[in-house]
Formats: sequence, structure tokens, C-alpha cells
Amino acid sequence: MDKAQTCQYLTDHGVAYEMTEHAAVYNMEELDALALPYPEDDAKNLFVRDDKKRHYYLITVRGDKRVDLKAFRKKHGLRNLSFASADDLMAIMGLTPGSVSPLGILNDEERRVQVYLDAACAGKRIGVHPNDNTATVWIQTEDLIRVLKEHGNPVILTEI
Repeated sequence: MDKAQTCQYLTDHGVAYEMTEHAAVYNMEELDALALPYPEDDAKNLFVRDDKKRHYYLITVRGDKRVDLKAFRKKHGLRNLSFASADDLMAIMGLTPGSVSPLGILNDEERRVQVYLDAACAGKRIGVHPNDNTATVWIQTEDLIRVLKEHGNPVILTEI
């Protein structure tokens, strides 16, 4: 799904959202330079895989939070983790680097990606790309979780 299809999907599934169009961004530093309406709600998304390339995970946290992959792996009983390649990102979620988003899960037809969402995001608004890094959609975290679970991907709310 592209940006328009993703927004239509949200509408069709009863998800209220607000969208902010902006220049393309490829990392959190570039996003921080923009004048967004809710910068405290920006999310950072890490697309990672295990060392056997059998399991893929999307880790979503607040934009200002650092993720220690080694500690994360140990806490969740996972194999060694590293960032997935741009080819894997395109093949599995139909996204390019800089556009990684939980909404990319909607492109995961094989339901291969397990989502880990930081518990600090619960009960709040979250800003994520609509599968395009030229916009941010602001939605309630519970709506995001519901849409991803309805799609069939596991979503684990945990402290990261």
C-alpha cells in the first residue's frame, strides 16, 4: 500500500487520524528539524531480523528513545538481531529505507513480521509514516494495535 491506499485503509477500518505532509525524511534527526504539530509523539521504527534470517521484527518506540538490541534480544528470548537489509524491507513490507512504519505491516502478506511496541506508547497518540516518508499520520496507539492485529500480525506491547 502506498500513502493514499494506507490512509484509505485507515478510514475504511474506522481509524481517526490526522496527516501532516512534509519533506522526505530518512532519519530521526531530519524529522526533528521539521515543525511537526506533535513532535513528542513521533515514533522510531527499527526493522530487524534474527541471525538466521528466519524471523523478522519491527520495534517501535518513541522517537527520542534508544534501543539496545542486545538487551532487547535477551529480554525476549530471541536469537542475535541485526538490521534487516533494504531488500528484505522491500520484499516483506514493500517499503524503502526511511519509510519504515508499523503501517508497513499491512503489506506483509505472509504475516512474517512480529511487532514489538514500547509500552510507553500505550494510551497515547503516535506519529508514524503512512508507508511514505513525506508524511506522518497521527493516530491513537490502540487503533494502530487493533489494525495490525486485525491484519494478522502479532503485536506485543512491552517495555523497551
